[in-house]
Amino acid sequence: MATTWEYATVPLIIHMTKAILDQWGADGWELVQVVPGPGDGLVAYLKRPTSA
Repeated sequence: MATTWEYATVPLIIHMTKAILDQWGADGWELVQVVPGPGDGLVAYLKRPTSA
């Protein structure tokens, strides 16, 4: 059976990047990619397996 995933996009605040990613990681999310966001910001794309 194939794994199914859910995804999230999260804006990252530059001076709190590690804390934000640590919190999402503690909730079971895996970082996939970080890309430039609007203005000078960054956006993180995360995934985790669904429970279904």
